[in-house]
Amino acid sequence: MDFTPTEEQAAARDLAARIFGDLATPERLTAAGTDSDPELWKALCTAGLVGAVEELGLLGLVLLLEEQGRTTAQVPFASTCVYGLLAVAAHGSPEQREWLLPGIGDGSVVVCGAFPAQGGVRASAQGELSGTVPVVPWLRDATHVLVADDRRELWLTPVTEAVRVEAVELTAPWSAGRLTLDGASAERLGAAGVHLGAQVDQLLSRPAPSTPSPYTDVLATARTAFAGLQAGVCAGSLARAVAHVNAREQFGRPLATRQAVQLRAADAHMDIEAIRVTAYEAAWRRDAGLPYATHALTAAWWASEAGQRVVHTGQHLHGGAGADLDHPVHRHFLWGRQLDAYLGGGGEVLQELGELIVSEEVQP
Repeated sequence: MDFTPTEEQAAARDLAARIFGDLATPERLTAAGTDSDPELWKALCTAGLVGAVEELGLLGLVLLLEEQGRTTAQVPFASTCVYGLLAVAAHGSPEQREWLLPGIGDGSVVVCGAFPAQGGVRASAQGELSGTVPVVPWLRDATHVLVADDRRELWLTPVTEAVRVEAVELTAPWSAGRLTLDGASAERLGAAGVHLGAQVDQLLSRPAPSTPSPYTDVLATARTAFAGLQAGVCAGSLARAVAHVNAREQFGRPLATRQAVQLRAADAHMDIEAIRVTAYEAAWRRDAGLPYATHALTAAWWASEAGQRVVHTGQHLHGGAGADLDHPVHRHFLWGRQLDAYLGGGGEVLQELGELIVSEEVQP
């Protein structure tokens, strides 16, 4: 294994760091409220960072999402790249790749994902979707939604009159919404715009192949990517805490000189490194064409369990300032708590990981 970024990945990461640092300032984040920042999104797309993810791979995306997490920048970057660009590039038909990927790259197409599958959406024989998904992050920004139906088939549907979007506020400001589908026209991912008619039921009921299904792959990709985002959120929280305890004095000494403070920060640092390295490994394995389902679950577990510890530490080390809801560190706390539960909390992910390991051991 070699997690050293390529020259292209390192250059993209550095460019992302500059853009996020310049435009995702606490003042701009406060002004945005719970909405996304269209100017920042335009800057990222104009710089070619969204379109470049197809070449940079999942490891490259993880590096970029770390930079987003450090500033908690409010843009649908992770969502569009995971549920749009990488999903379509890996599992879309040639026609879908041709008409979707350029739009995703230039920012005119924004994709969110109704994940994981919750059994609330059904597909008809004509390729129409009906049902409700209570919470879909970045739905209010989206032009298209990647929907997982009750049989874990993936469908792409544009946001039209048959797709009702109601605003939902989450712990983190992710422009979320309640998705209601009322006979919405959709394409099965990989179906090249053809409504499959009577063939849909046969396709939906076919046995699972030995290779991961598109649903399984996209979910594992999402867990890996959002673990990378969590690593950045936690790193940003700890960086703010370290700066605070070095500047804040108590009884004539900086708080950073206190052993208890040092140990708490050191534990947080090690947690961040665990999130980061497990996300890197899962991403590297996907890019190398190796099995990575267990590795993605491992990264997701660390992101959930260790992530919540770190953002609590970041807020705690700020003392009374950490209790201020308007303090920038509180934004990291909100993001960390949201990422703790997104795509499965620690206990749920751990159970899924154990079941997957057992199933792999009993296979001939």
